[in-house]
Amino acid sequence: MTERFPGYDVLSKRDTPSWNAKTRQVIDERLALDPERHVFFGDEDWRTLKAVCARILPQPPDRATPIPVAALIDHKMASGSGDGYRDARLPPMGEAWTRALRALEAEAAVRHGRPFGQLSPAEQDGLLTAVQNGYAADPAWAGMAPDLFFKKRLIPDCISAYYGHPTAWNEIGFGGPAAPRGYVRMDLDRRDPWEASEAAPGREDRALSENRDVGRT
Repeated sequence: MTERFPGYDVLSKRDTPSWNAKTRQVIDERLALDPERHVFFGDEDWRTLKAVCARILPQPPDRATPIPVAALIDHKMASGSGDGYRDARLPPMGEAWTRALRALEAEAAVRHGRPFGQLSPAEQDGLLTAVQNGYAADPAWAGMAPDLFFKKRLIPDCISAYYGHPTAWNEIGFGGPAAPRGYVRMDLDRRDPWEASEAAPGREDRALSENRDVGRT
């Protein structure tokens, strides 16, 4: 598959005016996260979480170091750092995740007789679709609406974990936090020299050259 932003590495901005000390600290912490270390979730819930994240956000099979989506969610739950708001119909985020993961295992056992992580991709997707549409009804949900959990907790947490990681930023050509440098050329089809250049048809070589220079600007 052709890269949209060939030669671009957002980490080349690390020691440029694009990032300040706080940005570097936050990104370094994300990069240092052990993808197999879990603090908040127990072993069984952790295995379910990893399987769920793998279906919600499948990553390229040739990616050398996959984005640790499950570990980032575990870190968020363990830190207690919330979103600043939550839907009052859901319990606190850690409780919601724990209840949902166990309910998913209960649903998998009833429907397929196997743990969620041992189901085929199609079976996992079918179960997640049932949750999304509110068709999961095992008593383990304990009054929490599965479709509400899917919409308000599962998808936002997975997406924010994935797209808060530098590997995803390379994938979409994002330059990281706007502070302290900020962005100036905000018009359509304009970009600042410290932003990634997209490889439009016929200008792949030019994009590659420009993206290699991003960290020097």
